[in-house]
Amino acid sequence: MIKAILNQTKGDRWIWLIIILLSLISVLAVYSATGTLAYKRGVGSESLMFKHLIFIVFGFVLIYFAHLLNYRYYAGISKVLMVITIPLLLYTLLFGSNVNDASRWIAIPGTGLTFQTSDLAKLALITFLARTLTKKQENIKDVKTSFIPIMGSVCLVFILIGLANLSTALMLFGVSILILLIGRISMKQIAIVCVGGAALLTILVLFGPRRETYKSRIKAYFNPEMQHSDKTFQQDQSKIAIASGGIMGKGPGNSTQRNFLPHPYSDFIFAIIVEEYGMVGGVTVVLLYMLLMYRITKIVTQAPKAFGALLAAGLGFSLTIQALANMAVAVNLFPVTGVPLPLVSMGGTSILFTSVAFGIILSVSKDVEEYKLENKGSKAEKVIIGEIPALA
Repeated sequence: MIKAILNQTKGDRWIWLIIILLSLISVLAVYSATGTLAYKRGVGSESLMFKHLIFIVFGFVLIYFAHLLNYRYYAGISKVLMVITIPLLLYTLLFGSNVNDASRWIAIPGTGLTFQTSDLAKLALITFLARTLTKKQENIKDVKTSFIPIMGSVCLVFILIGLANLSTALMLFGVSILILLIGRISMKQIAIVCVGGAALLTILVLFGPRRETYKSRIKAYFNPEMQHSDKTFQQDQSKIAIASGGIMGKGPGNSTQRNFLPHPYSDFIFAIIVEEYGMVGGVTVVLLYMLLMYRITKIVTQAPKAFGALLAAGLGFSLTIQALANMAVAVNLFPVTGVPLPLVSMGGTSILFTSVAFGIILSVSKDVEEYKLENKGSKAEKVIIGEIPALA
């Protein structure tokens, strides 16, 4: 049965390997990092690890079926996702679970689970932008029919996410700008989008519901004299974990800072990895994400269709930027953001949405492989982004 499944898996083999390695790292790190959480809940660490393992396995199932589906179908799905996402983001702001003065989660009826609607919004906006940019390539410079719908969708999602989760909103906005650049939107129009985003950002930081949190984090980051205070507790504990890891680390399960870090299994799991596996473990994780971006870049440059290239680029940038942001927070290069490490942090439904993103990327990769086989030995040139009609 396993051999039959392997024969059915298509797409970039390096990406499959990266997914497997990150999942293995995730299981080991989460098992070690959840000791304190398990004690507080009065359960064994094995039960939390087993729950996490179920999500990992289910994630592989989603990757498998998502990669089998021809990526062109995601163009139609993107419209449905956007129609669902906007009301869900509004519902989350008004009625979502409030944690740390932020409403980011909504409950899934009958399951006891919650999920961040921003995870769905990332998937929806990226696929929607890829579809819209592809369909409007013939009149991409037109303000009324192309620019306004694109800018409107980006800014609307940005403000709805940013009210409760500014770091995720900023990363999604940055990914959107990269997609617009690849999609041949003019620099003048992109500059207008950036100005609009900067204005919205200023409003959120100065007048948004979490303005005091943003101000305190920014102030603590830019004022070293505030170090080692209650404002920088998380960063301080993370730096201690990383500094004590050395070259080879303390060994699996021997972390001490997991007992002090507020979220060692999610936001600061990279610090626990470095503490237990040393600089070698930390560099390995960084290289895995860099290799992922390299392989996705190859898919983008070789994709025969504009929609596939834009889709792979958007989802690839989203995953790697999020990973770099999480690791940058752990080493105190960025202020605390609260974003998980993709496919490594314990996160339940976030793992599932990440898995779907990987599945879509592999679907595009599968199309690239099929295109190469069909044109093997021929002199057919690859289609350049923007030179094809609609989603053909």
